[in-house]
Amino acid sequence: MGDELQELQEHAEHGHHNPSLAPVSLTMAVLAVLVAVVTLLGHRAHTDEVVQQAKSSDQWSYYQAKNIRAHEDDLFSELAVIMNSNDAGAVAKFREKYSQEAERYKHDKDEIQNEARKLESEVATERKRADRYDLAEVFLEIGLVITSITLLSGRRIFWHLGIVFSILGIVVAVSGAIIR
Repeated sequence: MGDELQELQEHAEHGHHNPSLAPVSLTMAVLAVLVAVVTLLGHRAHTDEVVQQAKSSDQWSYYQAKNIRAHEDDLFSELAVIMNSNDAGAVAKFREKYSQEAERYKHDKDEIQNEARKLESEVATERKRADRYDLAEVFLEIGLVITSITLLSGRRIFWHLGIVFSILGIVVAVSGAIIR
């Protein structure tokens, strides 16, 4: 970004010597700010994506732990049926305890699975948002570079073409901001 600012300063000096190019220099300064803002938004969206992915992974690990525990409790419950014991009441109590635990874990894991799927959806949304900001950054950078050619060539067509790319970049950035 430092190189871009130095380059903008040089272009601004060039524009100072040729007042007809002042709007081009101003456009470039605005584009540089927009590139910086969209870059920051893209970085934040990527960070949010990583955080949401970690939460989703944690939730799926929790789901797996509950699933394993439910299977273990089912196994204990089934073992209680075939256990040899003189105390049938104790065996029945043992079996009932682990049957209830298994059912509780099965119920819990459904809720956990739903939460994990919701988090996965949030990851996908953040990924889409980050991708849009990245694409917007590309269009704005292209617009900035093409606009700068105006200062070198003196041909206004490059300024107009740069504005077109920049508008496209702004539209893509706004579409990233409204993704839900």
